[in-house]
Amino acid sequence: MKKININLLILFAVLCIFGCNKKETNQKTQSEQMENIQVSDYGVTAKGDSIKKYTLTNKNGMKLEVINFGGIITSLTAPDKNGKYEDVVLGYTKPEDYFNGNPYYFGALIGRYGNRIANAKFTLEGKSYDIDKNDGPNSLHGGKEGFHTKIWNIEPVKDAKFPTLKLTYTSADGEEGYPGKLTTTVFYTLTDDNALEISYEAETDKPTVVNLTQHSYFNLSGNFSKPILDHELQINADKFLPVNETLIPTGEQKLVKGGAFDFTTSKAIGKDINADDDQLKKGKGYDHNWILSGSGLRIIAKVYHPESGRVMEVLTDQPGVQFYSGNFLDGKYDTKTGGKNEQRTGFCLETQHFPDSPNQASFPSTELKPGQKYQTKTIYKFSVKK
Repeated sequence: MKKININLLILFAVLCIFGCNKKETNQKTQSEQMENIQVSDYGVTAKGDSIKKYTLTNKNGMKLEVINFGGIITSLTAPDKNGKYEDVVLGYTKPEDYFNGNPYYFGALIGRYGNRIANAKFTLEGKSYDIDKNDGPNSLHGGKEGFHTKIWNIEPVKDAKFPTLKLTYTSADGEEGYPGKLTTTVFYTLTDDNALEISYEAETDKPTVVNLTQHSYFNLSGNFSKPILDHELQINADKFLPVNETLIPTGEQKLVKGGAFDFTTSKAIGKDINADDDQLKKGKGYDHNWILSGSGLRIIAKVYHPESGRVMEVLTDQPGVQFYSGNFLDGKYDTKTGGKNEQRTGFCLETQHFPDSPNQASFPSTELKPGQKYQTKTIYKFSVKK
């Protein structure tokens, strides 16, 4: 009897030690995750809303800074060939420049519809909708009060493998003219292989259209007063969408082979940007949608900056990418590294569905119905080429 009791006591002690160790491990893991996500005050909007900044850090020391206004990425660091981490996304030097319009859409989450919709209207299931006209005759990036101006709810994801933020925003039925109450969730994850993963989800209670994207401008030199024309770009796309005078796709799908829009093999962004090409004149440079090859989550673009050695790969499951060479940056704002945000000092690779899809039947549909779930993923992965 005593032997049985002793055995039971030993078993109980072992279970206690195992349980305590497991609890301590779980607490340590959660503690480490929370240490990798810091929350601080960022600023106050004109309406009196207090805005927070969330700083994510991976095991290598790479940092991502996000504010709950517009889900905006205000900073993202990446190493150069010497191991030096520098900020590689453009942004303002003062919080109020984000709050008061953000004319360049620096770092913002874009919705409900990224890119342009012709004449700020579309028809869905026989009903016509007028949306906000904020880009000449067209609607751009969800309208003047699009998702880039909204305060998102942000919470760290405690059980995630890597530092992760969950952002949510519910857009009311009729907001900016769009039908249906749309609930949007976005996850920002900073992995230990120096990748920023962005996962998007959305659900609606009425038929609507959705095209979400992220509008960070990159300059891999780490010096935001330097043009990005020396960056070498490759895009996995054989076709692009020509546009009219107001940058709406004409409906044509044009082969890029041999022309200024051919990035099937890597070349400097500045190589053909000033070519005698009608499309480049319309966009004042590149501001077009490329029709991506393949399907599913795959590498769709690669950028290399020879001087710093920085490389950025872009992966997505989307059918298109808008390559924008910062043509409308106009030097009105200071950069984070001194100087001004002049023309072509940053570029965007906005993964998305095609512009004006709701009005062009030949384009992939962007309609979302009740009971369906919009889901898409994009990854910006950084490395070094020495």
